[in-house]
Amino acid sequence: MAMQYHLNGFRAGDPNVAPLAPREGRADRVDVLIVGCGPAGLTLAAQLCTFPEISVKIIDQKMGPLEIGQADGIACRSMEMFQAFGIADRVAREAYWVNEVTFWRPGEDGRGLARANRIPDVEDGLSEMPHLILSQARIHDFYLELMEKSASRLTPSYGRKLTKLERAEGEYPITATLAPPDGDGDIEIVKARYVVGCDGARSTVRHSIGLALKGGAARQLWGVMDILAVTDFPDVRFKCAIQSAEQGSILIIPREGGYLVRMYIELDELRGDERAADRKVTSDMLVARARAILAPYTLDVREVAWWSAYEIGQRVCDRFDDAVDGREPRVFIAGDACHTHSPKAGQGMNVSMADAFNLGWKLANVIKGRANPDLLATYGLERRAKAQELIDFDRDMARLFSEKPKTPEEADQFQRYFRKHGRYTAGVETRYDASSIILDDTHQHLARGFTIGTRFHSAPVIRAADAKSMELGHCLLADGRWRLILFAPDGEAAMEAPRHFCDYLTNDPVSPLNVFGQGGDPDTFVDVRAVFQTPHAELDLGMLPALLLPRKGPHGLIDYEKVFCPDLARGPDIFEHRGVDRKKGAVVIVRPDQYVAGVLPMDATDDLSRFFKRLA
Repeated sequence: MAMQYHLNGFRAGDPNVAPLAPREGRADRVDVLIVGCGPAGLTLAAQLCTFPEISVKIIDQKMGPLEIGQADGIACRSMEMFQAFGIADRVAREAYWVNEVTFWRPGEDGRGLARANRIPDVEDGLSEMPHLILSQARIHDFYLELMEKSASRLTPSYGRKLTKLERAEGEYPITATLAPPDGDGDIEIVKARYVVGCDGARSTVRHSIGLALKGGAARQLWGVMDILAVTDFPDVRFKCAIQSAEQGSILIIPREGGYLVRMYIELDELRGDERAADRKVTSDMLVARARAILAPYTLDVREVAWWSAYEIGQRVCDRFDDAVDGREPRVFIAGDACHTHSPKAGQGMNVSMADAFNLGWKLANVIKGRANPDLLATYGLERRAKAQELIDFDRDMARLFSEKPKTPEEADQFQRYFRKHGRYTAGVETRYDASSIILDDTHQHLARGFTIGTRFHSAPVIRAADAKSMELGHCLLADGRWRLILFAPDGEAAMEAPRHFCDYLTNDPVSPLNVFGQGGDPDTFVDVRAVFQTPHAELDLGMLPALLLPRKGPHGLIDYEKVFCPDLARGPDIFEHRGVDRKKGAVVIVRPDQYVAGVLPMDATDDLSRFFKRLA
């Protein structure tokens, strides 16, 4: 999607580099301290640096950015989020695109391997975005560049280890003690309004607030390696699940660049109190087991770029914050700090980033005074429920993948499970329950394809002002704003209903635009967009309500990018495609993290006012 800039005056140069914001306050006082530069920490930092007035410090005990290894699967939903951050195109250009999955099992005589089936990796229509494979390190790179080009010029403080975290009272109630990882060097004391622990499974932040990961382990040892190899196995460039008769299982994940391949390799069960480290696994052991599983196909490994061994386990915390005895949450945990699982479902990095995307806008709105601190309680309520779902899914996936199929019917079970849960692995199955920020489904029938509590499911439209074909969801940027998307009715009400609704937003003192005191442009807190049923060539812009052609910035320039029409040349009419009532129209409320908060009739202005009043 094309960018908007020059609103505040003409500025030459790279529009991705924001004008530097003035630095205010003390270096040892921050609004948010983020501990950990993994995918959760960097997603949160990228979200918060959208607001230069919010001071952020992000630390990591490592001495520099991640370079190799770790996660690589990028779900469709994560790509939708990357689009909101403006990095989706770069990720897609470098990544391996997962198009099909093949399944291999023993031949009819019980020996060797035979391809049992192949299926599409993502069902049609699930998302406009693909499922991709790209090194976690590159995702980090894109986030770091985005942060460095933001108005706050945010960069991590590497070589800083959190050694102590204490909570008291006051404006900056959290005191963090930071030190070099080896303990040799200056001690740093930082006061923070909020702290977010994105510091992994051994989280110091989690330990400091008295929480523990709870759950069990499957006692199954697995190895993983990224290799450059020569093989006659025909599906080495497909995502591939292989279950051999006697030697175990392999999951093949082709990597970016055309040559690199990742293999998840089943090893042996652990005995008693044995841990993964006790087996003294080597890369040579992984290569040998991979060859045995792939036989009679050959595998000539020329280089092992990275490898590791791990024990499958599924654990989750009881809470994701320090809110006990009715006190306001000030310390949060996200990602592996609050849930761990096996990597084969490809959800680890994706769910961690989703945690942070859920929390970021809530922190920003509370810090900026646009929302009551009660909003922060919804982070743990929403994300812990999703973490438990992931744990349950991962447990079944890991068990089915490790089971030795004794019959073709048993071998088919894993494939059926994979197909059934394709929506889950794509990351689009998340649905939040009704709450203070999710309405019930009373009016769901007005827009059946925008399911309340799920992410906004994009569809093709054409922008009325310049005939640009685009995805409607691509205007939902990661800028902390709520969206009201008006789907206009047909007939005589096509202009009248949106005009009345926009009049309410502009003039009613209890409308969200007025309650939250925009204090600037009309769309500072709530971004209003509209989709009309009229073909774009027939839509008269002069008849639109002023709120849909708002004047913004110091020059009072007109924003022409608020109004859309169905794009019949690219696909089905969005009203039909997403089940929007043509006669009545609808208002779809979209949260800053792109989740549908509610569907209302266009005349239900009192309901809309009550909903947003919950935030105040």
